[in-house]
Amino acid sequence: MDGKQPLPAGKGPESRKRKESPALIKEVKSRPQDGGRAASAAATTASTGRAAKRVKFQDARNIRTQPSDAALEDGKLDLQKFLNAREFEIKALESSMRKCKAANATRVFQSVPRAMRRRTASHNAKRVPKRLRERARREMIEDNTPTVEARKRRPRTTRARLRAETAKRLGLLAARKRKKKKQQLEKAAAEGASMSEESAKPKVHTRPARPKIRRDMLNEPPRAESKFRKRQINKTWLPTHLWHAKRAKMTEPSKPLWRFAIPLTPTEKCYRPTHRASGQKGVVVWDTSYMSTIGLYGAAEGVERVLRALGLTQEGLWAALGQKWRAGVRKWSGMLSKQTKDSRRDIGPATIIWNPQAPDAEDAAADSSHAKKPQRQLLIRTHPSCFLELFQELLKLVRMQTPRLHIEDLRFEVGSIELTGPGSTETLLGVLQPWYDKPGNEDRHGQVFKSLVGITNPASLPKDALLAFSVKDPRLAYPPRTVDIPSGGANAALVETITNWPVEETLKPFGIFSRDARFQASRLPSQKAINRRKGAGAPGEPLQVTPSDPPIPIMLLASRSPAGGQAQGTWTLLAPWKCIMPIWYTMMHYPLSTGGNPRLGGLDEQRQIAFEHGSPWFPGDFPASDAGLSWELEQRAKRKRDWDRRPKGKRVEWGSLDLGAGRKGEIGDGLACDFEHLFALSAGEPANPQGIDSSIADAPEPMDIDLPEPSEGTQARSKTGSSAPALRLIQRLTKEAFASLLTSSDPGKPPANSIVAINLTFVTRGVANTCARIYRLPSRKKSRIAEPSEDAEVLATDPVSTSPGPLLPPDLRDQWLRKLPSPSSDRGRRARARLAAPPHAPPGIDMETRKKLLAQSLVGTELPYPRPPANQLDIGGHHPLCPGEEDLIGFVTTGAFSLSEGRGTAVGSISAQRALEALREGGAREGKLCIVRNAGESVGWLARWELV
Repeated sequence: MDGKQPLPAGKGPESRKRKESPALIKEVKSRPQDGGRAASAAATTASTGRAAKRVKFQDARNIRTQPSDAALEDGKLDLQKFLNAREFEIKALESSMRKCKAANATRVFQSVPRAMRRRTASHNAKRVPKRLRERARREMIEDNTPTVEARKRRPRTTRARLRAETAKRLGLLAARKRKKKKQQLEKAAAEGASMSEESAKPKVHTRPARPKIRRDMLNEPPRAESKFRKRQINKTWLPTHLWHAKRAKMTEPSKPLWRFAIPLTPTEKCYRPTHRASGQKGVVVWDTSYMSTIGLYGAAEGVERVLRALGLTQEGLWAALGQKWRAGVRKWSGMLSKQTKDSRRDIGPATIIWNPQAPDAEDAAADSSHAKKPQRQLLIRTHPSCFLELFQELLKLVRMQTPRLHIEDLRFEVGSIELTGPGSTETLLGVLQPWYDKPGNEDRHGQVFKSLVGITNPASLPKDALLAFSVKDPRLAYPPRTVDIPSGGANAALVETITNWPVEETLKPFGIFSRDARFQASRLPSQKAINRRKGAGAPGEPLQVTPSDPPIPIMLLASRSPAGGQAQGTWTLLAPWKCIMPIWYTMMHYPLSTGGNPRLGGLDEQRQIAFEHGSPWFPGDFPASDAGLSWELEQRAKRKRDWDRRPKGKRVEWGSLDLGAGRKGEIGDGLACDFEHLFALSAGEPANPQGIDSSIADAPEPMDIDLPEPSEGTQARSKTGSSAPALRLIQRLTKEAFASLLTSSDPGKPPANSIVAINLTFVTRGVANTCARIYRLPSRKKSRIAEPSEDAEVLATDPVSTSPGPLLPPDLRDQWLRKLPSPSSDRGRRARARLAAPPHAPPGIDMETRKKLLAQSLVGTELPYPRPPANQLDIGGHHPLCPGEEDLIGFVTTGAFSLSEGRGTAVGSISAQRALEALREGGAREGKLCIVRNAGESVGWLARWELV
């Protein structure tokens, strides 16, 4: 503040600002200059612009004040004048703040949204929104900022120069062709050739050939456009690849993931925004068209036998409880498995959906005199990493059935989109409009879908609910409009719909199962045709459905999180492969009622949300499957390459790691979840990690790209010498089977080399990383000291010094149990008691006695002599030692700091046998406690595990 009085109008810097307006400066800049005065005029113009801007800034930052003497009258304070002066100063401060904000105090590229890349916007006006480009150009001219455009940059390498020359020649050739075609059209118009003989002949319109779907064989991917065909030789693009390639980090072109080019993560920083959008406000959307779909059809009895062979042996599925699932109004989601020599091995997660029967087919099935057995059809949707293994197993099973069943590879026939978050249902309602041929003839599932306005969590719907109906082309109503959500309490009609879920009325086969319906839906009109129809109509009006707009059959699947509770559910939209892009484009531009648009998600965001829900992610957290085995071997090779690239001074030396008590070296391979070392498995001959049958692998199919070449991670062995066959001996034990072993009266043993999936939560501090070691609490039996008998020999030497191996403290288990925090109710009371009196002090003593007792306790403390070496009894004097190798029970497959829990959590796998031993010894309270130590570190942290 400068202590100045308010200036009258027309006397302050505002008047100077009006005199030197930007319009005047622009006029001065645009005046023609000639001769030698051009340079001086340009300099004068630049200085005038900078002076005007400087005056503008000074005026905005100049805050008017009033002296305090005005409030004094005869030495007394006039309260009203004093308040008026302070009111004037507050208003002046607010006015200055507003002026500074509007006085162009920041550059354009500093005021764009946070998600945009501001660094590249600083030198290219085209990087900022259109409304700010003119201002950005003016700022660049004033500051003499060079403009860089990639397409106008001079090539610096030989390859770039060749590409530039080739592009120039192709451009000249295209211009020559356009000129020649134009001349021909002008000549034809001059000669009146519009009614020529050839044009008078009737035109023959041919339809595109329907793609072939071969039974019991792998099918070809969709034929790419000629200009993109070379880029898809060893992989397949998703329907939205071109949209994602500009906004997300994709897999490397030469290293596709599961034979697809998959978006890994958006280019913008999105970890916290993804957490908020998936659980608090918004929605996250993924294009999951890489998920594989298999069609199975044939006799109902044969289909049941095939599904039972895949692990669907629960009696509830084939009894009255599974009637809705077999009728086609519910889905089943779970883990499929196959029978090996002596046990069952997991294949991967899958979702199975039955196609409802037509009413006449049900009547025929009810008629016992009907000779033909009822035919059923279903879809099996699984992960692409286990698709080939499941396809091979299905092919083997269907060949064993009589009458013969058939399977179809529908990977490139059915695409999918997944949505999660409070705005997921709203987004679907705003984009998908049920299709009907005439009013009043709407599908029942479409009516139920439109009544879901107000649902913020798909998990609130009936378990495994699904809806299947046909929708209009979303481009007809583009841009989408926000759905009107009723405010206030719960809607009674919505509650009744969720309670009754009336989807079994007038049930008929779903269109997504029909090959003809999928093909007709794929023949959508082009975007140019849609634009022409919009140009002919009124602005902003949605287009009416015409015969050229086919219905799009879709299916919506509502899923709950495996963690349960209040976790957000997920919507899965199944649609024909070629219809995914129109739906996706409209969906990503939907304006949410809470503000903003749906957020893009990649593979990393899927893993993040699964981790925050505390559920394992396939295949990374399933090491007992072939897909998880391949993932683990690839990650080991990647970690090994990263470790080799580090300088020796900045990487962990596993052999010199000090674990305390004289223990040196990491347990097993520090770069791997070394289950081979945990179960003492021997190495064998390398095998095909995918388990592909030789008959399929050797067949000259166009999808031979599905059979990956042995990578460095598959061939390379870890330090322990283990390889893929050793990991194949590991099997997963389900949560139900583990609970039955724990509660049974006869203590049994789990299968050999069996593991269980767990979710870890740290008790106090600590964050786990991948490959962290998990220990159980040391057993009390080992720490007990036997009482000497009368006949015992007195040894001449200390037994501690002669005992082989490292010696851990006998009270190690109690040391870790003391790390448990005390209950919150008496925590403060205990802390105050510790400060009030020294240990073992009788109540009611005076302060002098307390001081004497405290001094005696400090002086009388016996210190070991000679002093033990470092890390002999603890780590750094604060942390207890980690247990021995015999107490190692598992490894962490995914770990980080969880934003949903506010502390470190992890997902891992532990030995079922050692977990049972810990629970039987310590009970539910101490048996589920464990110590987690990151690979390459010597400090462990106390955590608690739960089965998932």
